[in-house]
Amino acid sequence: MKLKTKGVACCIDNSIVARVTFDPLQKSESTVLLVSDRLDASVIANFDAIITTWPLDEQFDYPSVYEVPDFDHLEEGDIVAIHSDGIINTLYRVRSQHNFLLFTERCNSNCLMCSQPPRDKEDSHLAQLYKRVIPLIPKDCTDLGITGGEPTLLGNLFFELLILISSELPLANIHCLTNGRSFAWPDFTYKLNDAIGGNLVLGIPLYADSYLVHDYVVQAKGAFDQTLLGLYQLARFNRRIEIRIVLHKLTIPRLKKLARFIYRNLPFVEHVAFMGLEYQGYTPHNIDKLWIDPKDYAEELSDAMLFLADMGMQISLYNSQLCLTPKELWPFYKRSISDWKNIYLPICDSCSMQDECGGFFASSLKFHSNNITPFI
Repeated sequence: MKLKTKGVACCIDNSIVARVTFDPLQKSESTVLLVSDRLDASVIANFDAIITTWPLDEQFDYPSVYEVPDFDHLEEGDIVAIHSDGIINTLYRVRSQHNFLLFTERCNSNCLMCSQPPRDKEDSHLAQLYKRVIPLIPKDCTDLGITGGEPTLLGNLFFELLILISSELPLANIHCLTNGRSFAWPDFTYKLNDAIGGNLVLGIPLYADSYLVHDYVVQAKGAFDQTLLGLYQLARFNRRIEIRIVLHKLTIPRLKKLARFIYRNLPFVEHVAFMGLEYQGYTPHNIDKLWIDPKDYAEELSDAMLFLADMGMQISLYNSQLCLTPKELWPFYKRSISDWKNIYLPICDSCSMQDECGGFFASSLKFHSNNITPFI
């Protein structure tokens, strides 16, 4: 599924953020009209802009994007950003449960398997963009993700966006991916309480019970200590925490010990997610360091997950395939891959369990386990 398209822009100097509609009779603020026929000059004034598949019509001196190949990926009420270069980004999809806001591409870690490699550039314009997006999101939104980069690097802007989300979307469950390091500073954690309530869950990675392994995986000296301090500061304020463990050759050898470390030292966490590797971003460049077939770590994974389950902790397995998952772990198996990058391989067409299986990341077409076996 695509989240971006492009056409020829006309009369767009600054980015336009608005909902889309196919109804030329709709009259409301922050709305753009999608049309596949010639433009009707009598209706264009009702909209912030027009998006059309038709060629450029110089008779209309109005914010528009012409010659868009198609907009089949857009639905009534979706939120888009239209830019002066003709690019149209989809920022929110009304029919999806996998909407997220990319707060920043900057990060103070550089994980070997990062699927969204950080970019060291000033990008606070993204936060300003989301200040316009958030009020347009439907008030009945139930789930919204925050990701990066490292969102907390925005500093006060991070809290401003959380306050806005809390005000505009009081019913939404918010899941924020963060390395947790900024919360090592008590003042930063304290500000979180003023920004948003208990509908926020912080997903924080912990890759080993050893600082040597964790710091090597995230390529940041001192990250293990900062992350643990952040976790304890968050616990002081009763914040909701999820521990995330990406499964690969560097994390598997200490997985059993990590499970016991979490139980003994972090019993306050709400959830522990074990996550399959995504062949994207840095992963292809480090594949020799990272790749281990899920069939080959089944024993270690079962031991770690079942230990935590037996101790009463909530656990899940994400980003995996059912045929590679030990049956004793099926109760904890989740279909977790975002719909816009979720696929199944041709070999899966004959599988009787496809509806229960979470499938693959789209990047898995290039690299995946050789042990995929359809259920008959």
